[in-house]
Amino acid sequence: MHASPPIAVPLLQRLRAISHSFCVAEGGSHGPDHSERVLATALAIGRRMGARPEILTPAALLHDIGRREESMSRGRLCHALRGAELAAPILRDLRYDEPDVTAICHCIRSHRFRGGCLPRSLEAKILFDADKLDSIGAIGIGRAFLFAGQIGARLHNPEQDPSLTSAYSLDDTAYREFQVKMSKVREQMLTPVGRDMAEARHAFMEIFFDQLTRETRGLVP
Repeated sequence: MHASPPIAVPLLQRLRAISHSFCVAEGGSHGPDHSERVLATALAIGRRMGARPEILTPAALLHDIGRREESMSRGRLCHALRGAELAAPILRDLRYDEPDVTAICHCIRSHRFRGGCLPRSLEAKILFDADKLDSIGAIGIGRAFLFAGQIGARLHNPEQDPSLTSAYSLDDTAYREFQVKMSKVREQMLTPVGRDMAEARHAFMEIFFDQLTRETRGLVP
């Protein structure tokens, strides 16, 4: 179900259409459904922390619009920085005033952990957390298996040392993703609500992968 942020419906529809037009080609774990989940999580955190939904809504929906160009550049472009560049004229066309354009673009520019721009505003910190939360928990596990399937990786490899494996290989499983990246996400949270959510999702991942290991080894409950 789509989130229902308190902004005018026609504006929300236009933002969603723009977001989807940029992200639909990405598919997989970074398609339009990712932006919708980030929006829902950001608004949920924002309500508990008194953030501005009129900033969070466009920031969440537009935060990945630069990803297509990053993919085309094979990683030479940073999708967060490019996304902010693309978002500014879009927001002006939608008649956002300049202070809000600046605030929204800062959220987009700083949402990536490796982007080099630290989130300063409350809304930017919330978007950062919401985006990272979408990479862990049940959703994160689903996305990891989706990616592993796309590259033809194995189902599970708990016996494999992740330091001896490489990305985009047969051993780039969902469990390797958990060991290398997903297990560290809870340490990156910037808001207290985000930290609580990350701890709960982390605990679920540990339970899931422990059960998966037991089943693949044929262990009796």
